[in-house]
Amino acid sequence: MNATEKPEVFRCGILALAATVAALLGACSKAQSQAPQPIKIDGSSTVYPITQAVAKEYQATNAGTKVEVSFSGTSGGFAKFCAGETDISNASRPILTAEMEACNKAGVRFIELPVGFDALTVAVNPQNNWANDITIAELQKIWEPAAQGKITSWKQIRPSWPDKPLKLYGAGKDSGTFDYFTEATVGQPKASRTDYTASEDDLVLVRGVSQDPNALGYFGYAYYEDSKDKLKALAIDSGTGPVLPSRQTVEKSQYQPLARPLFIYVSVKSAQENPAVKAFVEYYLKNAKQTVASVGYIPLPDEGYHLGYVHFERGKVGTVFEGKAELKLTIGELLRKEAKF
Repeated sequence: MNATEKPEVFRCGILALAATVAALLGACSKAQSQAPQPIKIDGSSTVYPITQAVAKEYQATNAGTKVEVSFSGTSGGFAKFCAGETDISNASRPILTAEMEACNKAGVRFIELPVGFDALTVAVNPQNNWANDITIAELQKIWEPAAQGKITSWKQIRPSWPDKPLKLYGAGKDSGTFDYFTEATVGQPKASRTDYTASEDDLVLVRGVSQDPNALGYFGYAYYEDSKDKLKALAIDSGTGPVLPSRQTVEKSQYQPLARPLFIYVSVKSAQENPAVKAFVEYYLKNAKQTVASVGYIPLPDEGYHLGYVHFERGKVGTVFEGKAELKLTIGELLRKEAKF
């Protein structure tokens, strides 16, 4: 090789090296683009135990997929969902008109999927030996805005009860449980006294009632089931006699008006653009019946999950509730709505 050949050889070596680096970078970029994106889920603390359990099971057999499940309340979850910040939103009530408008404005189309039923539970401390049941009228008397600072004793609720201080624990304003409970008891969503311990975290409420002999609180049935030894559920009398919350009373349409459906809402864009979201939702629906029961809620009949699966696969966009949180809905009525959708 003479002196004039060396620059040419050197230049060829550099070009070969550059080509190799470019190929490697291209391969890395392709591998990164094919890596599953995390699935982001937020919303209801009531639905959280179901979705968290499904996510844990799914990730055990799909190690490459990360499912991030948080809770900020149904309303807080929809705010994030309609802003395009999450892929799936847990909800303890149907999406409302204002939330639908926010989603439409942002171009977020969604699929509504019922996953189970809740028996919204009113509970007291086990040391409470005077209250075993409560009427809807009495719950209204306790929780209506006019009660603030005035209804402060158990005796004011029912004359036969003792003159002991009434300490209240309930859902925070961003919770779907708050919306549902206030409409079911007071007659208007979000209409409530505010002088009580409020939280979107049901565990905070459970802990408060379990530690306060004079307490009364409300939260999802699964949280009561998980702490039965520390709580006492009150039977609800809506005019036909006291009925305790249970799987049987919900399935027989006896626990009204505090039986309610639970949902997940799936972003159509996420399901289309992220294969992991589609696979996760399919897994969720196929395993929901067992998981819902295992965490303490009431599963739908097989027909309910089949309808949900069909709606998801067909991309059935929208809601069967027309922006309203429908009360006194039974499992049978929900299935009839879904079948007509």
